[in-house]
Amino acid sequence: MTLPPSGPLRSGRRVVAVVVSYNRAELLRECLAGVTAQTRPADAVVVVDNASTDGSADLVASEFPKADLVRLTTNTGGAGGFAAGMAQALDRHGADLVWVMDDDTVPSTTTLEALLAAEQDYPDDLQLVASRVTWTDGRDQDRNIPRPVILARARRRHAAALAGGRPMRTACFVSLLVTADAIRRHGLPTADFFIWNDDFEFTARILRRSPGIYLPRATVVHKTRELGTRTADPGDRFYYEVRNKVWTFRDGAAFGFPEVLLRVAIAVVNWARFFAHSGDREVLRTALVRGLRDGLRARPRPNREVLREAGYELGAAW
Repeated sequence: MTLPPSGPLRSGRRVVAVVVSYNRAELLRECLAGVTAQTRPADAVVVVDNASTDGSADLVASEFPKADLVRLTTNTGGAGGFAAGMAQALDRHGADLVWVMDDDTVPSTTTLEALLAAEQDYPDDLQLVASRVTWTDGRDQDRNIPRPVILARARRRHAAALAGGRPMRTACFVSLLVTADAIRRHGLPTADFFIWNDDFEFTARILRRSPGIYLPRATVVHKTRELGTRTADPGDRFYYEVRNKVWTFRDGAAFGFPEVLLRVAIAVVNWARFFAHSGDREVLRTALVRGLRDGLRARPRPNREVLREAGYELGAAW
């Protein structure tokens, strides 16, 4: 299908980029250089530093002085960082759209322009647009490929195609454009997740009733140490995968009951793959037991409590 060229981008909408960082100063420098070199620049840039000890915050202050630097006093993980960053983008900068990414993400110069064009070309109100995430050699980062809508209706597929994309059911925070309206209506990411599945739960919550698309032409490079695959051994971080999935399925905001059954089955299959490819299954067994126990016994703490412990005070709206 040949898509018509996008018209001029709508003016007057404030786009705020949010970058979350922890102890990766050199990658952060490269990320921010890419963010600030966009053909359609962001109207503001928020950098959330998760109490780095490698001088990352000082680098931002000295080399990117126009960025709004949020210095947290403790490491809240990606989940807490994105919760604080999105709140900052809306409360302080009046964002209409928020473009989020990790500090090891390097966008092309046209990434934001492509995301905005797709959001504009979609015939209805589009809430999320996700980039294509590649590794340093150009291969797709498998873990970061948005999951499609199962049995998407023809109308939804056609609407996505008009914008150059495909319908998605969940996405990651590695270059994601989200509307301020979606954040206000559905809430911030759950800060207590710390790492893993915070983006899965957040995007599933929004996309349960609103449209979002995967846009392959909006590319970024995700400079992870190794190519991310679905079978890579997570080690003791498997605890967060299990606990946070249990929290997501128990909560009920992201998935209705029939879909929860399907997602649980998919999670179990993925966990079995981890075990099959693990070099230390005892570590995974311990993490599995702890994750199931804590996921079933407790609930995530309120964002306000988690972020206050890190020195960030959410506004009254949250």
